[in-house]
Amino acid sequence: MIYFSFRFLLCNAIICIFLGSLLGLKNLLQRQLSARMQYNLSIIFLAVLIVPFLPISSAPSSISWSHLLTASSSTNGDIQTTFLSGNGYNLDKINDFAVSVSTQIPTFIHTLLVFFWGIGIFIMFFLLYRSVRQVNALHSSALPLQNEELNALYIECLNEVNSKHTIPIYSTAFLKSPVLAGFLHPRIYLPIHLISDFNAGTISSTDIRYMLLHELQHYKHKDILIGYLINTVHVFYWFNPLIWYFLKRIQQERELACDSAVLQLLKETEYKSYGNTLINFAETIALSPFPLTMGISGNIKQLKGRILNIASFHQPTFKQKIRGYLICIFVSTIIIGCIPILSVYASDQTGYHFDTTEKNITQLNLSSNFGDYTGSFVLYNQSADKWNIYNMDHASTRVSPNSTYKIYDALLGLESGIITPEHSTFTWNGEPYPFNSWEADQDLTSAIHNSVNWYFQAIDSQAGFEAVRTFLQTINYGNQNTGTNLNLYWTDFSLKISPIEQVELLQDFYQNNFHFDSKNIQAVKKALLLSTTSSGSLYGKTGTGRVNGKDVNGWFIGYIETANNTYYFATNIQSSSGATGSQATEITESVLSNLGIWK
Repeated sequence: MIYFSFRFLLCNAIICIFLGSLLGLKNLLQRQLSARMQYNLSIIFLAVLIVPFLPISSAPSSISWSHLLTASSSTNGDIQTTFLSGNGYNLDKINDFAVSVSTQIPTFIHTLLVFFWGIGIFIMFFLLYRSVRQVNALHSSALPLQNEELNALYIECLNEVNSKHTIPIYSTAFLKSPVLAGFLHPRIYLPIHLISDFNAGTISSTDIRYMLLHELQHYKHKDILIGYLINTVHVFYWFNPLIWYFLKRIQQERELACDSAVLQLLKETEYKSYGNTLINFAETIALSPFPLTMGISGNIKQLKGRILNIASFHQPTFKQKIRGYLICIFVSTIIIGCIPILSVYASDQTGYHFDTTEKNITQLNLSSNFGDYTGSFVLYNQSADKWNIYNMDHASTRVSPNSTYKIYDALLGLESGIITPEHSTFTWNGEPYPFNSWEADQDLTSAIHNSVNWYFQAIDSQAGFEAVRTFLQTINYGNQNTGTNLNLYWTDFSLKISPIEQVELLQDFYQNNFHFDSKNIQAVKKALLLSTTSSGSLYGKTGTGRVNGKDVNGWFIGYIETANNTYYFATNIQSSSGATGSQATEITESVLSNLGIWK
C-alpha cells in the first residue's frame, strides 16, 4: 500500500497529459462537435480516472517502481547464500548471493502521502454525505405540487420531451430555482416563490415551461448519474487542480448540452425568449443549490457562455449530426483503447500474453506448498507437450529475474567472444567484496556457481549497452529493458521476465533455437549442472531479489534431463521478506517430488 502513493501520482501525471490532449482536441474540433458531443466525450474520459484503482499484477509493491530504486552494495546482514542439499547434491555446489538495492525515498514518505490523501478523502466524503442528507431533507420537507395549472403545464412538458416515465414534481420552500434530485427515485422540485410569482402573474407560464423542459432534459440524459460520478471523482482526486478544472468544465458542458436539447424542442422564434428567461432570472438561478442536484442554475460566467451558445444556436443538419457522431466515436475509441496502455505504464508491471490456444495445460493447486508466499510454478513436459501451471496470473507477470539472468549473460559473453569455453577466466582486481568466494579469480563455472556479480558486470561492460540490448532482443528476453544502469539491470527492476517466459526461454536455450555456437551452449549447460543421479540430471540457477535488506523475490529455474524426456521448470516466490532462491528451491523440490519427476 505504501507504494500505491507513487503509482497513484504517476497515474495522475499521465492522466493529466491525456486530459490536456483531449481538451486541446476538443477545442480544435469545437465547431465540428455539438454541445452534446463535447459533453459525451468528457463523460467517456471519466473512465480513464479509474485506472489507478484497477487491479494490477500480484507482484508486491516493494519490488516495483524501478525509477525509485538504485543498486547499492550490501553491508552486514545483507548477505543471502543459498545452498542446495539433499540426495545427489554437493554442498556449496551453487550459491546465490543477493546484493541489496535500496529505495531513494524513505518509506515513511510513502505512508505520509497515503495518510494525507486519506484525510482529504475523509473530508470530501463527509461533504458528500452532507449533500446526501440535504437531498433527503429536501424530499422530507417537500409536498406534491398542488397547482392544477402548473401540473397541466408539466404534463405538456413531459409530452414535449417524449418522456416514457412521469417524474413526480414537488414544491419546496428551500430552493431558489427548480432542480432535479434523487438517484434511485428522481423528482423535480419547484420553489414555492416561483409558484407564488406565477399565481401573481409576475412569472409567465413560458418561463416555467422553459425551466421544466430544462430539468426534464437532465432526467432524459441521465445527468443525475453523471453528477454522482463527478462527485465521486472529486472525493478521490481532491488534490488535483487540473481534474477539478476538468470536472467543472464537464458541469458547464452539461448545461450547454441541456440548453441545446431544449432549443431543439423549440421553434427558432423561441430561442431569444429562452435566453431571456436565463437573463431575467440570472440572479436567482446563479445561486447553485448543492452538489447532488441538477438545475438550470450556474454562476454568472457560465450563464454568459450559455447565452452566447443560445444566440449562435442553429439546428444541426443531418450531415453535421453524422460527422459529429463519427468524430465522437473515433475519439471515444482512442480514449477507451488507451485505458489498458495507461494501466500498464502506471502500474510499472507488464504482463506477458501467454497464448493458451491449442496448448495442453493443467492448472495445479500448490497453495499448501507455497504457504504464505505469493508465487507461481511452471513446468513443461517436452515429450508429452504438456504444461503444469500454478497461479496463471502470477506466472504471466514479469518481475526482476535477478541472478537467473546470468545464464544468458554468460551466453552473451561467449557469443561476443569476450570469453570462450576454453578461456573464460577473469582476474580478480583485488577490491573487497561482501562474499569471500568473490575475492578470487573466476571462470565461467565458478562465476555461475558463486553468482559473482563483478564477473558478469565485466562481460556487460566490455560488450556495451548496444550489444546487451541487441542480445536481449535476439533471444527475446522478457521486456528487454536494461534501464540506465548496466551494472545491475537484471536486479534493479529494469529487466523483467515472467515465469512462463523463463520456461519458454529455457526450451530455446536447451534446443539452441538461438542458433548460437553449440560449444557455447554446452559450456553454459555444464556450469548449470547441479546433480546427476540414476534417474537423470538436474540443471538450474537460483536468484534472490533483496530490497532495503529484505528478500522480496526468489527464483529457481532450470530443467531435468532424463533418458527419455526433458522437463523445464520455473518457480518464483514473492513476499515482504524471506523470499529467497533457497526457499524457491525447496518449494520446487517438493513439487517435483510430488509429481514423481525428481526424487
